[in-house]
Amino acid sequence: MIPNVTREIIDLGDGRSISIETGKLAKQADGSVVVQMGNAMLLATVVSAKTAAPGIDFLPLTVDYREKFAAAGRFPGGFFKREARPSDAEVLTMRLVDRVLRPLFPDDYHAETQVMIQLMSHDENVMPDALAGLAASAALAVSDVPFHTLISEVRVARVDGKFIINPSKEQLTQSDIDMMIGASSDSIAMVEGEMKEISEKEMVEAIKFAHDAIKLQIAAQEKMRAAIGKEIREYEGEANDADIEKKVYDLSYDKYFAVAKESSAKHERSEKFSVIKEEILAAFTEEELVEHADMISKYIYKSQKEAVRNVILDLGLRLDGRKTNEIRPIWCEVDYLPSVHGSSIFTRGETQALATVTLGTSREANVIDLPSEQGEERFYLHYNFPPFSTGEAKPLRGTSRREVGHGNLAQRALKNMIPAENPYTVRVVSEVLESNGSSSMATVCAGTLALMDAGVQIKKPVSGIAMGLISDDKTGRWAVLSDILGDEDHLGDMDFKVTGTADGITACQMDIKIEGLNYEIMEQALEQAREGRLHILGKLIEVIEQPRETVKKHAPKIVKVTIPGAFIGALIGPGGKVIQELQKATGTTIVINEVDEQGEVEILGTDPDGMQAVLNKIDSIIFKPQVGETYEVKVVKMLDFGAVVEYTQAPGNEVLLHVSELAWERTENVSDVVNMGDVFEVKYIGIDPKTRKEKVSRKALLPRPPRDENRPPRDENRPPRDNRGPRPNRDNKGPRNNDNGGNKEA
Repeated sequence: MIPNVTREIIDLGDGRSISIETGKLAKQADGSVVVQMGNAMLLATVVSAKTAAPGIDFLPLTVDYREKFAAAGRFPGGFFKREARPSDAEVLTMRLVDRVLRPLFPDDYHAETQVMIQLMSHDENVMPDALAGLAASAALAVSDVPFHTLISEVRVARVDGKFIINPSKEQLTQSDIDMMIGASSDSIAMVEGEMKEISEKEMVEAIKFAHDAIKLQIAAQEKMRAAIGKEIREYEGEANDADIEKKVYDLSYDKYFAVAKESSAKHERSEKFSVIKEEILAAFTEEELVEHADMISKYIYKSQKEAVRNVILDLGLRLDGRKTNEIRPIWCEVDYLPSVHGSSIFTRGETQALATVTLGTSREANVIDLPSEQGEERFYLHYNFPPFSTGEAKPLRGTSRREVGHGNLAQRALKNMIPAENPYTVRVVSEVLESNGSSSMATVCAGTLALMDAGVQIKKPVSGIAMGLISDDKTGRWAVLSDILGDEDHLGDMDFKVTGTADGITACQMDIKIEGLNYEIMEQALEQAREGRLHILGKLIEVIEQPRETVKKHAPKIVKVTIPGAFIGALIGPGGKVIQELQKATGTTIVINEVDEQGEVEILGTDPDGMQAVLNKIDSIIFKPQVGETYEVKVVKMLDFGAVVEYTQAPGNEVLLHVSELAWERTENVSDVVNMGDVFEVKYIGIDPKTRKEKVSRKALLPRPPRDENRPPRDENRPPRDNRGPRPNRDNKGPRNNDNGGNKEA
């Protein structure tokens, strides 16, 4: 039976297009689509339970994105030839989609929902993560799942001043902007990316350009939804009781408002909020608590949220007493850990990050092996968020998606400040020791300090700040908050992180929890973020103004040299013998990479003498004397027929100085002219045509002795050699008189 296929085409211009197709694959899912651009194809499916599990008061949404190696005609790496846990890049794509979808489901929809996206066919000129958001929303559009506000995501780049939607990898390498934007038709929902010190105005222009493209993609989804004609399912929403809601509000609102305006510390405030909650619960009977526990908890949270937000909107005061544009107190320190290559502490209010820097060779680069990308990172950052940082005790379950996402943001903020000529592989690790708002931005600041402390010659210091938003749809009031607290993030409408130097933005991440964010609010947030960012940057520079001139004494130094490709084998030796013995003897790490038929040698070590010994060995291996040049040599061995001499500029590189080349006079004994350990100069003659060995001469540098007067004078009438005519041809002289009758072969 031929499937009933519905297809929509989205024209991107420049001869590029995106197609959305449904009705052919995965028809047992609630919704499924295939999104194709070029040869890249993604399958997206959505399945949602018909009813919510008892006691669930949130949306249990799972977004999963996987890249299949078969999509690129490749085998998975490793021992087990099967895709396993998701890579960091896949996790980041999951987060990009999840952050846009989650706020747009109905507030009272709590059925378990799973969105799965997989790359089935790869195209080198198409970056699949830019299509994942479109695929997820399209799958929801053709399903009966109650998801009314369709979205899409695009990547925007700028090459030579021109914006491009969903650029190729090659175009992205030439771009000064790499941003992913997620939005509905009405408003921006998510922004994440990196930039090369662009202005706030340029960032808004890029977002607006992306939003125009997103609107076209949403229109195509709406057209497909209309063509499918599937009715949205009915579901049982949250139970509500106006009397209980009013009772909770009357008992709690004024108390929450009073605590919120007291400007207390996090734990003190949490304890007071907990006391209020206990007082409210005590006002209900045991039967009411058993029957309406979830409902009462929901109304308590709603009352607390409203009180905190109104303190900010009505009084202009925040939970810790700051004004809306005020930054918390900051203190910093560098060189805190004595044994690491670079370290720093950055503390802002109740948020603290300890950063370390480790320097290594290209061998320590972070290898990326995905169907859609292969390569390596010479600069990378890892972010750890232990439970004690928020005063909690939780089991450790490996690196969370949040840790991957926050670490990636901090890495993107700093990476363009690492010079291309930096010889090291650099790893930054941020340990969040305290957290009450914006630990990822604290990581950026701590990372900057640690890099400068380590002597990494970063171009400019980078700082970061997290902005929040409190808005009221009924009154139209809103307030942008600088350097938000954890509660302000949780109870607010926006989390907008911006990093940059004094000259421009280097990275950003924005999540919107409400519909209808306008550009006026975004521009205000960016301007306020710039002021806060510069304030924080000033605090960093007070501690360490510029990178240390050199790495620390105990940190490894690195030297890079290039050798001809023909000498790589000689440096490695049979079975790696030469390089292994050299590393052991000198206490260094030696890495050889073959690039363009050349050997790039990295020498890493802490002992300058050991590193110099490696350089001397390399010079010896690649040393090639030139014909006619003079070289200093040292006698290292005496023989009956000459002396073995070593080039002093290339220890270990030896050549025979034949007895006939010692002096003009006849030499009976080699020791009459030279002895062990003697140092003198010789002239390089080249390759002897008879012996096929290198030939050097000492006598060639000595004055030729005068002619012996007792020798008979030359016959002046004898014609020169050139005038004597040709020599007789040996082949015409006949056979020699020997036992073989002149037959040489015999």
